[in-house]
Amino acid sequence: MSQPSPRTSPTPFDLITMGRLGVDLYPLQTGVPLAQAETFGKFLGGSPANVAVAAARLGRRTALISRTGADPFGDYLHGALRDFGVSDRWVTPVAAYQTPLTFCEIFPPDDFPLYFYRRPKAPDLEIHPGELDLDAIRAARIFWATGTGLCEEPSRAATLAALAARGRRGLTVLDLDWRPLFWGGEGGASGAGGRTGPAAMAAARPHYAAALAHATVAVGNADECEVATGERAPHAAARALLAAGVELAVVKRGPEGVLAVHRDGTTAEVPPVEVEVVNGLGAGDAFGGALCHGLLAGWPLERTLRFAGAAGALVASRLSCSAAMPTGEEIEELLGSGAGSASAPSGADAGAPRTEVPRS
Repeated sequence: MSQPSPRTSPTPFDLITMGRLGVDLYPLQTGVPLAQAETFGKFLGGSPANVAVAAARLGRRTALISRTGADPFGDYLHGALRDFGVSDRWVTPVAAYQTPLTFCEIFPPDDFPLYFYRRPKAPDLEIHPGELDLDAIRAARIFWATGTGLCEEPSRAATLAALAARGRRGLTVLDLDWRPLFWGGEGGASGAGGRTGPAAMAAARPHYAAALAHATVAVGNADECEVATGERAPHAAARALLAAGVELAVVKRGPEGVLAVHRDGTTAEVPPVEVEVVNGLGAGDAFGGALCHGLLAGWPLERTLRFAGAAGALVASRLSCSAAMPTGEEIEELLGSGAGSASAPSGADAGAPRTEVPRS
C-alpha cells in the first residue's frame, strides 16, 4: 500500500479479502434508538474484514487488503485484526481521511438501521492498483472482493486489477455487497449525491458486470442480484450470474434459506436455521467465512451451505459481528441440535439484513 510491506509469504494464504474496514459502535441496549442510547460496544467492522475473521475462527490462514485513517481508531483495527488471527500486512494508513465509524440501532428480529460515517471519503476506497501484491493475490486459495470496492476510484480500478490477476483460477469470489448509499442513492455517496436508488443501480451495473467477468463465485441477496443482473427471483438470478461468467452462484434468500447453482448442474437449496435474533448484522459475513471454509474443504455443496447458514445464525443470535464469529465446534453443535426452538429465522442470508439509513 502507501508504505512498504512484506512481499508474498512462502505459504499462500487460504483467504485474502479486500475492501471495507472500520469501527462498529453498537448500543449495548436493544430496542433503543441512538438518540436514547447511552453505552456502546466498540468492534472491528466492515464486511470483508468480518469474512476474514470468520474464516480465521475456523482455522483458516487469512489476510485483509484495506486502509484506515492514521488515527487511534486505525491503531485499534490493526490490533483487532491481529487478535483475531488475520494478517494486517496489507492494511496501511491514509493521512487525509479518518477511520470510518458505523453505528446501528438494534430492533430485533429484523430491523437494524445502519448509520455510516465515511465522509468526505473512506480510507478503504483509497486502495490503488499499483500498491497491490498481485503475487500474493494470485497465490491465495480464495480471493474475496466486494461490490462496495467498485463504487469509487481508485478502489474500483484496484478491485478489478486484483480480480483480473487471478485469471479466473481457483476460487475468486465477488460478494455483491450492494450499499446504494455509497453509489449516490438515497442520500448520496462521497463527492456527489442526490441520485435516486434506481439511478445508482444503473450506474453500478456495468462495474458489477466487469467484476463478474473475472469471478468464479458470486454471493448475494435479492437486492444485490438485481443490481448485478437485473434479476431478483432466486433461480433467475442464479442463471443470470452464471451467464455473467461465474461457476457458482449463491443466492441468499433470508427467511427462505439459500440457493446455490453450479455451472455443472449441481443445485442445492437449504432452509434457514432458526434462532432468537439479537443482531442480524454480520451474519452474512459469518456465512461468507464459513462458505469459504466449506469450499476449501471440498465439501458437497449442500453440506457447505448448511454449515454456512448455521454460522450466520449463530452470529445473528449475538450482539456483535467480528467478536461473535463462531468456531467450527459451535457450528456443528448447532447443526447437531436440530437448530433448537428459536423464534426468529436468520437463515442463510444469514439474517443479513442490509438495512440502510441515508446518513453518513
